[in-house]
Amino acid sequence: MKKLIISALIAVTMTAQAQTTIDPYQPMMDAFDKQAERIMSEFKAIQEKDPKGELPESKEKARILSERLDSLGEAQIEFVREVIRDNKNSDLPVKYIKDAMYQLGYEGLKEALDPKASYYRNPELDIPKKLLAGYEKRRPGIQFHELTMNDVNDQEVKLSQWVGKGNYVLVDFWASWCGPCRREMPYVIAAYERYQSKGFNVVGVSFDQRKSAWVAAIQQMGMKWQQMSDLKGWKCAAADLYGISSIPSNVLVDPTGKIVAMDLRGKNLLSKLREIYGE
Repeated sequence: MKKLIISALIAVTMTAQAQTTIDPYQPMMDAFDKQAERIMSEFKAIQEKDPKGELPESKEKARILSERLDSLGEAQIEFVREVIRDNKNSDLPVKYIKDAMYQLGYEGLKEALDPKASYYRNPELDIPKKLLAGYEKRRPGIQFHELTMNDVNDQEVKLSQWVGKGNYVLVDFWASWCGPCRREMPYVIAAYERYQSKGFNVVGVSFDQRKSAWVAAIQQMGMKWQQMSDLKGWKCAAADLYGISSIPSNVLVDPTGKIVAMDLRGKNLLSKLREIYGE
């Protein structure tokens, strides 16, 4: 059905005279955007009616809308991947790769940045290539990289004190000043509280510069796991070792010290842990 819709949109928008200049996939992208706008409008209506989100019906509607938005996003990214696969011999995929590079993830971006594709040497892909190079430093299948920093008590600690010791460990890269990190933290806390008894652990690696802000955020958000930082902000040792160019970010390390997943966000983190622990 999706391919039929795409074909219809292409037929409507393309003309014999403009086939080389018009992006035949733009109408479908516009359709995705309009659907997202409608969902966000519904979110806004709920917030206006129930600003604090306390009503059970508001919470349920918000949950349903959130799932719709997630599904829409997944469909759009799959569509983008199809566009890239089907146009390896033109420069058309360049803008799609640039716009969706963070959503494509490691495997999707690696597939998109195919050295054999005619667009590969386009200078506009320098930033996506840099992102992919960062992913390579923390991709699943390689061993974790050692980090030596201080804890909140100014004592030197090493990542290897917890990682590679027989349990799954989430190495969580964050900072007190990072809004998305704060929004992500409830999922990390939920994962820790649910699976700690099974051996699961978390080690926080902060990109903070001020110790007071770092420690205050740990206390405010109730982060009960080990923390470490060199208080160097974006010059943090982890940025280069793990190829971190944006936070929040993380790697999940298995009992032997091998990275098995990266950038597990929200429900994806809980889903991965259910897969591992069987519940």
